[in-house]
Amino acid sequence: MINLPPNTDPVYCAPASVSRMDRIFLRLINDKRDLPFIYLTLKVCWMMLPFAVLLYLPFVNGWLWLAAAAIYLYLNNVAYKGPFGLMMHCSSHRPLYKKKYAPLNHLIPWVLAPFFGQSPETYFAHHVGMHHVENNMEDDESSTMPYQRDSGTHFARYYLTFLFTGIYTLATYHFTKRSKRLCWRTVRGELLFIAFCTALCFVNWQATLVVFILPFFAFRLVAMAGNWVQHTFICPMEPGNDYRNSITCINVKFNHKCWNDGYHISHHINPTLHWTEHPQYFRDHIGEFAKNRSVVFAGLNFLDIFILLMRKRHDVLADHFVNVGGQFANDQEVIAHLKSRMVPIPFPARELGLAA
Repeated sequence: MINLPPNTDPVYCAPASVSRMDRIFLRLINDKRDLPFIYLTLKVCWMMLPFAVLLYLPFVNGWLWLAAAAIYLYLNNVAYKGPFGLMMHCSSHRPLYKKKYAPLNHLIPWVLAPFFGQSPETYFAHHVGMHHVENNMEDDESSTMPYQRDSGTHFARYYLTFLFTGIYTLATYHFTKRSKRLCWRTVRGELLFIAFCTALCFVNWQATLVVFILPFFAFRLVAMAGNWVQHTFICPMEPGNDYRNSITCINVKFNHKCWNDGYHISHHINPTLHWTEHPQYFRDHIGEFAKNRSVVFAGLNFLDIFILLMRKRHDVLADHFVNVGGQFANDQEVIAHLKSRMVPIPFPARELGLAA
């Protein structure tokens, strides 16, 4: 374990100068701090989408086609999947464009998201409409509570359950909760994506496999692995306490690339908190993190933690554990603490009691 280090994660710093292009874009968006999202959108459109088009052109074949496919898959799954996915996450909670330019808010979920394997609007319906409402508790269809969360077998069951039944259970959730608008958006987005991919398979199935279908499976695996890690360490006695059912990752390159996504505790406490404000929130509420013995890691991203969980390397997790408030005497206490928060918590949660 380590003591609380100085924070190196990104915060907003006003630029020394603003270009003419910046001023044009700033007129369109709600928050000047989200200007990087515009430039990320442009990078995706200019650098990745041309390769998607190239793969469908009839005169592109052989080694040229394979090279274009390799570049596209690299850009999609390595270079941009994380930044784009977390940009969509941020813009789902805080609309990017002003009301007068509201149609532009459809650009990310309807035009670009399908290239990253995300059916239109299903992410919003799942993450904002269900996950944050239910907070990983029993009615959350993607809850991690019933699983042993350092078990590869349990994760495989979790992922496959979501992959094959996730849209059905999400639509059912919204229908039973009388949120029929989100139910309709879920069904519409998924069916249109399936129909679109099916139609394109008749045009060029190889290109459709690379451009849309492989990213689809990759995204759902990454999304479920991310949710698994974010809600691995849950206090059995207080599973609904945001400080005790999620994690925070600080001082990691991932936060610079993916808009401070490592701050999942504060994100659940205030889902509309701007991504640049999380490091300050963490510092301002450090006493609450200490009191709740929150799980905070330094120098690890979610993928690092997922791999360590699957390998049961609790010792390495303890090496990166931040001993906020000096709650633990040694690594053995940290490991025992982490293990106590990975045990399955059977439903219904009310049988466990919610005492502090």
